[in-house]
Amino acid sequence: MPTEQTPTLGVVLAGGLARRMGGGDKPMRRIAGRTILDHVIERIGPQCDGLLLNANGDPSRFAGFGLPVVADTVEDYPGPLAGVLAGLDWAAMNRPDTRWIVTTAGDCPFLPRNLVARLQQARMAEDADLAVVASGDQTHPVVGLWKVALRDELRHALVVEDIRKIDRWTARYRVATVSWPAEPVDPFFNANTIEDLEQAERLAALVAD
Repeated sequence: MPTEQTPTLGVVLAGGLARRMGGGDKPMRRIAGRTILDHVIERIGPQCDGLLLNANGDPSRFAGFGLPVVADTVEDYPGPLAGVLAGLDWAAMNRPDTRWIVTTAGDCPFLPRNLVARLQQARMAEDADLAVVASGDQTHPVVGLWKVALRDELRHALVVEDIRKIDRWTARYRVATVSWPAEPVDPFFNANTIEDLEQAERLAALVAD
């Protein structure tokens, strides 16, 4: 269920170019009989007070999911930070009472069901401006909690300073990091290649619904 204390809008970043899979939409590839995006929505949706997709191009290809589709608000596909900004802008314009969004990649089918609650708890406990996740010894900054009030600072970083790496921008703020074990299944496993899809099929059998 959505976190009761802090309303949080969910944003699924589905705007990648999938070069390592030969192009197309990675989230529309299938594992365990469903699209990866189905898995992502099923896991993150119940934790959020609303959900939207960030994707570029023709939004009608996602019509079957019944969610708002928001394109990047800066040009030239500058990467996941542009998707974060698109989510922040949408929240500011359409959900003015929402102070936080949570983002996840659209190719992470095994997301934790307590993701949003743990990010919000860590953010409050550490009086942080942002929160990101880690598994094992690796951080995954695409999966994070973002303050809507920082959207103009992020836009300046993207457009004026040409910052592309998430870590370079988040280093300016107090960031809480929340860790999960990477075994038996890394909850932030993402499918970048055909080989990853094959591994995801094997891992899906280990994940309890």
